[in-house]
Amino acid sequence: MAEARLQVIAGGAVPQGPLTTDPWQFQTMCVDAFVASWRARGFSPVTIDNDIGLLERTLTALGRPAWEVTPEDIDRVVGDLAVKGRATSTRREYVQIFKGFHRFLQARKAVEIEAAFGVRLVCPVDEFNASRHVGDDSPALLPPPTPERVNEFFSFMKQRIATARKYGPAARDYAMFRTLYHAGLRSEETSLLEKPDLHFTRGPFGKLHVRFGKGAHTSGPRPRWVPMLDGLDLVLRWFLEDVRPRFPDSPVLFADESGGSLHRGTIRNRLRYLMELEGRPASEWFSPHALRRACATHNYERGVDLVAIQQMLGHWTVSSTMRYVRPSATFIEDAYQRAVASTLAELTGKDTTA
Repeated sequence: MAEARLQVIAGGAVPQGPLTTDPWQFQTMCVDAFVASWRARGFSPVTIDNDIGLLERTLTALGRPAWEVTPEDIDRVVGDLAVKGRATSTRREYVQIFKGFHRFLQARKAVEIEAAFGVRLVCPVDEFNASRHVGDDSPALLPPPTPERVNEFFSFMKQRIATARKYGPAARDYAMFRTLYHAGLRSEETSLLEKPDLHFTRGPFGKLHVRFGKGAHTSGPRPRWVPMLDGLDLVLRWFLEDVRPRFPDSPVLFADESGGSLHRGTIRNRLRYLMELEGRPASEWFSPHALRRACATHNYERGVDLVAIQQMLGHWTVSSTMRYVRPSATFIEDAYQRAVASTLAELTGKDTTA
């Protein structure tokens, strides 16, 4: 029997190393590949544009190729942001975008980086410089607005529609912030809604199709269906019929005056502007994210199941939802009175809550 032999055939199908040994040029190629992975996972163009800018600012601030970044570099950049007064959420975004990019390098480029630059990748984001998921306005420190406060704000907005110089933007803001509150959406999820995402005949209340729900660990969008509770379906029907036609034609639901999507920063600034007009003290102001936490808290207080709230908000776990829930100071007493009233009603056959 003839002896079997292996033969090496020269070819160019498998790259033997990086296309360049210039670290900055190679990092630019890695960034382009990272962005291509976002598109493959279904990120929206708006999200991609925002995140590209954030990643570029982060890498510029670090001042060295990502594979050479040390924990001290992360400390320096985050510390500089803190000195400049940037919000906790902003500092967290810098850390998270770099962490996601570094994970991409570990998964896709580690061999090439070690071969070309002699560096074995180790993520410099550790337990000492990783930002908490919940910012400094977390429910543990700052409670969400009460139902009474939210209702007062919406009453102010409703009255303003009749007197505002421009009816369209005032009415749009009213519908948009009602959506943020009643559906518990994030600002970016709201900005990416389109008119076909409203399904008034789906379920007993109608539902919003949140196609670009936030995913965990840069996993890409997590779509979900959110019911239009507390009369939100009526608000959105009115908005589509009477308000949206006043803006340029486009698929965007809550459009700006050119027909494009509102940036999440614009939504935050609009809310701040409206609360300034309302004239309440700054201690009674709240953020768009506080409306999301208010949605979770108020639904929990009135007896909605925690798992249902988790599904509504699009959280991975119930523990994440619990961080959003901060019942009122009299929550225990109110729950006790409801329980007692229900028991007495069963025993006596009378409605004691009337």
